[in-house]
Amino acid sequence: MKQLKVPFIAALDNNDLSEADRIMELHATRESIDTLNWKEEFPYKPVVVFDIARGKDILYIHYFTRGLSIKALADKDGNFVHEDSCVEFFMRKANEMNYINFEFNCIGTCYAAHHETRQQSTSFTTDEYRSIRRYTTIQSEAFAEQKGIHSWELTVAIPFKLMGLDPNNLPEMISGNFYKCADGTENPHYTTWSPIDLPKPNYHCPEFFGKIYF
Repeated sequence: MKQLKVPFIAALDNNDLSEADRIMELHATRESIDTLNWKEEFPYKPVVVFDIARGKDILYIHYFTRGLSIKALADKDGNFVHEDSCVEFFMRKANEMNYINFEFNCIGTCYAAHHETRQQSTSFTTDEYRSIRRYTTIQSEAFAEQKGIHSWELTVAIPFKLMGLDPNNLPEMISGNFYKCADGTENPHYTTWSPIDLPKPNYHCPEFFGKIYF
């Protein structure tokens, strides 16, 4: 089981999100999303790393990915994004069964929901989606799959309150996992930060979440 520590960086709260990658480059925790759990069926592995840090009220994650093809058809929050070029963060509070998923395609469209199970979920409200700030290095309009090698970066700022956490009294630890996928592309892939021991691709498995310390 993987584990990481989320450092506090006060400067993140005092700068535009477009500057977050520069600040996090020096001070954040960096990890790779490079585990191939289903490599016989899905052997392709793009380069994916993320930096993670926190401000007073917000969790910041900066993703960098480089690989074959890029796609972004979903352009409205609440639409499924997993068939696009997509990065994801799933989390669960300690001693709870329910979990939350935050999924983003490369233009920043978000799908997020509270889950009892994979099938039983409640999507975020419009106001909740609006509170998640995003900055991407590519265009913001939807586009069909583009072949070739592409690189892109995405920074997201997720309020702790959206995760059911009190920013003034953060727990010592939550559990979670970080993913990369692109189900509907020419090179579908399923890579994870913390390994998953299941026979088929499935990200909705809190039993394999890693530990995230504050």
